[in-house]
Amino acid sequence: MTVRAFFEAAKVEGFQSPYDTIHLKILYPAQIPDQLEKSTGTEPANPENAPFPVVILFNGLNCDAQQYQWLAVKLAERGLVVVLFNWITKNLPGVISLTPGIDFEKMKPTIYRTAPTASALPALLAKLEQLQNQGILAGMLDLQRIILGGHSAGGRVSMENADPRFFPEVAASFAYGASSTGFPIIGYEPGTILPLPDSLPLLLMGGTRDGFMVKSSEVSPEDATTPVIRTFQEAITGGRNDTYLVILEGANHFSIVDEPDSTIVRSSLDLEATQSQENLRLLISEIIGLFIDTYVRHQPEASQLLEQLLNTANPLIKSFERK
Repeated sequence: MTVRAFFEAAKVEGFQSPYDTIHLKILYPAQIPDQLEKSTGTEPANPENAPFPVVILFNGLNCDAQQYQWLAVKLAERGLVVVLFNWITKNLPGVISLTPGIDFEKMKPTIYRTAPTASALPALLAKLEQLQNQGILAGMLDLQRIILGGHSAGGRVSMENADPRFFPEVAASFAYGASSTGFPIIGYEPGTILPLPDSLPLLLMGGTRDGFMVKSSEVSPEDATTPVIRTFQEAITGGRNDTYLVILEGANHFSIVDEPDSTIVRSSLDLEATQSQENLRLLISEIIGLFIDTYVRHQPEASQLLEQLLNTANPLIKSFERK
């Protein structure tokens, strides 16, 4: 399937210029254009799978959205619209960074779970409403089937805000290299695992070589998978068999990105992956795609394929469980 993209921008309320602007890249399944459309540079969306569920992909801190384009393309090839975005703002006092939009104030013990923690999400949803009314994707978006996904801090944002109380249009979430650890700096006891919303399907993935998890010493002084596993075990009640935990053998914190930017991200803190990063990325995209096809697009054959993929012996999968 042909995948094309276009750019947009959105303002975030409550932030001062110039740190109030999000830049979006929207990838979509496209039709092969005729000669007229080639001359104008416009390639229409392919209506075959419309209306399209939408994936909003939250990047890790200081990870450029372009590093996740490989995954966005894979998902768009399956008939999804995928939103990548970059937001440079003052996410922490005195610190300007690329951020997935984390509202640390709303993560404090007295406020957590009473308000959303995703400061970028309302602006992104408002932009999707505009795109539904005009432009290439007009009338082709399924805005009642939005999937939140992300990596690292962005994965945390996706899990914490897949909550129908605040965002009823969200249908599922997925995360890689993320946990719901409570930060001592904002008032939590070391080792605290915070509860997550528990009414929607969730796919949580981690790697055995995730050095950033190892260095979360208040939770996991030695084991890279402990914060992820504890999040699955303690933050989510489950009971519907649609919450998944997948631990990837040999995957590190940046196995989900093309290449971490060593000038910004301290990739030296990570452990070296012991499996092919390309093979890991292919597996990650297939698991995510089948999860969405099963629980958002409700394709019966996808459920069987997902079960087969996760239950078949695979040197890249250390463990899998669901509840």
